[in-house]
Amino acid sequence: MPRKFTHSEAQLRPDPRYNSKVLSRFINCIMLDGKKAVAQRVVYNALEEIEKRTKGAPTAIEVFNLAIENVLPTVEVRSRRVGGANYQVPMQVKPKRRQSLAFRWIIKAVRAEKGKPMHLRLARELMDASHSEGKAMNTREQTHRMAEANRAFSHFAW
Repeated sequence: MPRKFTHSEAQLRPDPRYNSKVLSRFINCIMLDGKKAVAQRVVYNALEEIEKRTKGAPTAIEVFNLAIENVLPTVEVRSRRVGGANYQVPMQVKPKRRQSLAFRWIIKAVRAEKGKPMHLRLARELMDASHSEGKAMNTREQTHRMAEANRAFSHFAW
């Protein structure tokens, strides 16, 4: 008899302010120690800061979505052991993992920077990513460069 597992996607509720599931997942990734209210405050303050900087031309949620879209990787290298040697094999990235990597890279870039409040750092990184700049975009470009350099081993992908 099959067990009843709940699918996390079905359980995820859209965020209350922008009604976006992607933003809700991003808030969950920002969250530390189960402090969701703190994570929501940081993200919403960052989006308000973006609204102030752009003066509403592209809305904050549009800037957020564009930033995520720009950071999404298409290929990555994965280690494969073939005949006693390890090869870095470039492979396509699944959609769910693409989003997870984009979130992770943005959050890592924001947390690495010190000296300013979290919401200001996040707003700046999202603005930079929406213009295809910033640390998260550098990480994406590095990943793509690595995959391009190891294209000769792509026949090991199975």
